Amino acid sequence: MEQSQGAYPPPSYRNNLESERERSLRTLTHVLYALYAIHWFTGGISLLIAIIVNYVKRDDVAGTPYEAHFQWQIRTFWWSLLGYVIGFTLLIVMIGIPILSAVGIWMLYRIIKGWLYLYGNKPLLNPRAWF
Repeated sequence: MEQSQGAYPPPSYRNNLESERERSLRTLTHVLYALYAIHWFTGGISLLIAIIVNYVKRDDVAGTPYEAHFQWQIRTFWWSLLGYVIGFTLLIVMIGIPILSAVGIWMLYRIIKGWLYLYGNKPLLNPRAWF
């Protein structure tokens, strides 16, 4: 019996694996945006889960369109955490309330923008941007 000289696995199978991997990463990115979105209702627990998954799966998304979304989500987490800490610290002098409100609105904006870009298959061109 002769064996074919083609590469293994065949290109069509590799393309299916790639598309399956891309679909899986896309679904994961949607789930992470959902976890970020519900953090206000979970006392922040979903936010902690999301950031842990972001860091664990960061290497898996390298070189894919979802890498920018992960950077966007990670930056959203760290900057909002800083804002929340400052806001809660300044609650004593009443200036914390507007700070917490601003952080919440900013975070909601970033979640919505990132999620809409993901849904529309549009690239996040500058995941390091503030807006």
